[in-house]
Amino acid sequence: MKRENEPDMPEIAVEKVCFVATMGRQIEAHEEVRPDASNPADDGEAVALTSAADQPARRELTQYLDALDVDESDALVALAWIGRGDFEATDWKTAVAEAGRRRETKTSAYLLGMPLLPDYLEDALSAFDRSCEDFELKE
Repeated sequence: MKRENEPDMPEIAVEKVCFVATMGRQIEAHEEVRPDASNPADDGEAVALTSAADQPARRELTQYLDALDVDESDALVALAWIGRGDFEATDWKTAVAEAGRRRETKTSAYLLGMPLLPDYLEDALSAFDRSCEDFELKE
């Protein structure tokens, strides 16, 4: 039941937003460890945590984002902007319209180039009284 003065929920399923945030966190975690010139046998095969080793996850997320329809893409960008503080949740329709006007690059390239994307998405969901708390990534 919607409470009085509660902002409308975005036109994208919470599960989709949570999938993007969760995958984004996995990619960020892998990118924090940079490869060096050491011998992998000496450092416990730490290369498995580098961005080079995580290309399949980045590719999967890119394909997922590219498969979203235009409305979902605009909603996801608007959520990122709300979480980043560019808009308030009450400015939802304005944020979505602006996201539609900004389509200069693919949504996947734009969002994956945004530092802290998972945090922004989760903060935006919180502004709509939603969360990814119960979301589990299916492997």
